[in-house]
Amino acid sequence: MSIKNLKTALGRRVLAPALALATIASFGAYECLKPAAAHASSVMSSAPAPLDENSVGALLSIDHAMETLAARVTPATVNVTVTSKRKVDLSDEGVPEGFQNIPGFGQFFGQQFGQRVQPQNRVEHGLGSGVIISPDGYIVTNNHVIDGAVDINVTMSDRRVFAAKLVGRDPMTDLAVLKINGTNFPSVPLGDSTQLHPGQTVLAFGNPYGFRFTVTRGIVSALNRPNPDLSDRRKPGEFIQTDAAINPGNSGGPLVDARGEVVGINTFLISDSGAFSGMGFAIPTQIVRPIVNEIMRDGKVRHAYMGVGINDVTPENSKFFNVAKAQGAVVSEVQPDSPGAKAGLKVGDVITRIDGREVTDAGQLQVEVSQLQPGTTVKLDVMRDGKNLNLPITVEELGGKNSSERASNPEGKARWGVGLGDLDSDTRQQIQAPESVRGAVVEQVQPGSPADNAGLSSGDVILQVNHKPVTSAKDAKDLLSSIPTGQDALVLVWSNGGSSFRVMKSGNNS
Repeated sequence: MSIKNLKTALGRRVLAPALALATIASFGAYECLKPAAAHASSVMSSAPAPLDENSVGALLSIDHAMETLAARVTPATVNVTVTSKRKVDLSDEGVPEGFQNIPGFGQFFGQQFGQRVQPQNRVEHGLGSGVIISPDGYIVTNNHVIDGAVDINVTMSDRRVFAAKLVGRDPMTDLAVLKINGTNFPSVPLGDSTQLHPGQTVLAFGNPYGFRFTVTRGIVSALNRPNPDLSDRRKPGEFIQTDAAINPGNSGGPLVDARGEVVGINTFLISDSGAFSGMGFAIPTQIVRPIVNEIMRDGKVRHAYMGVGINDVTPENSKFFNVAKAQGAVVSEVQPDSPGAKAGLKVGDVITRIDGREVTDAGQLQVEVSQLQPGTTVKLDVMRDGKNLNLPITVEELGGKNSSERASNPEGKARWGVGLGDLDSDTRQQIQAPESVRGAVVEQVQPGSPADNAGLSSGDVILQVNHKPVTSAKDAKDLLSSIPTGQDALVLVWSNGGSSFRVMKSGNNS
């Protein structure tokens, strides 16, 4: 969660009333220092009895344990500072109030002498948190903390600052791994979130609103919480809910149990005001560990998928599926030619077990599948029309075709500094591109590259290369690769509801 100047300004506005209250309290205290002697005697005679020594000892023992835990984890918690570039559409400048969000108005009012205003790159700074998980400097944080970063630096509790390298990231689970050079760094191990229970004590570490190395304490409020924001594409949605304060800037920091082990990575909060209101959420280590291990090993994550839509079985709908109890995952959609279709799954099937493990709900099945390697075959126990079926299914790699294209043709990215993918239905919905837009979607832009200098950014769609139409990522890559060394590329780009020509100056960023 990025901290902007607005956040700082808001913080200062909050401090002002606090100081005012302190002043009022001081005057009130002065008045209270002038009671009548009789009244003072009465107050003294009704003084409470001293605290029981055993109670005091118990409380001090708890405090000491929390202090020891905090002293152990704080050195392994880091402040993550990022510098990023964000493309700003200047077409809305000069648009009358209330018309900025209407398609076409920005282009009309922003154009000068018939030319569309080019988006400009704006340098921004943000911060978050992270946790060192190994003495050789591997750090876990959230993907949204470092997304789009040009430079990443981490600051430790002893004020040492290190330049961090991005090892890899996984937008789907909102996790990223960084690496700093050195040895013997303080670190904390990843614990076992499957052993958590509601009511257990947890501590959240991080840098809320830029207040470095803050510790808050609470309990596990609930487990297996789905992300309530349906527009948020981060999955799987099995989060730890806690009342330990998690605020902007805490993202990527560790949620730690009483053993001093990381059981979750602080990720988001739910609030009407944007500040903590008692509901913070962390990614459990059950999800974190395999993702981090794969990133550390391969630099990327290969997600398995079944190609089916699933929902919870509830007390209200269970009778319609002829199941004895309200648990399992009911199939609501089967994508053509998907692993689910090949396995024979049908809409209305209720998946009750996967490789013998009971499926309690749709979220749990998502977690199970997410931990499989593409190409793995598992057995599904399925209830269909009151009959038990056993269906083997071989999961495949999510986005495998696009991934293989990127791996087989890296030249376009090396030379032009742009990573491309096909514009599928999910991506189209995410970037809100109309059906009339056809081309290759920009997935990554290398800082300082020809694509970056031309103003391209993630979510743009390349429609043409040198006046030749683009219908897929392969088209765009082939066209860009065919341009002779030393020649520039003219690309027609759809961005933010409008199209414009950009010139990518020839270069080599390999």
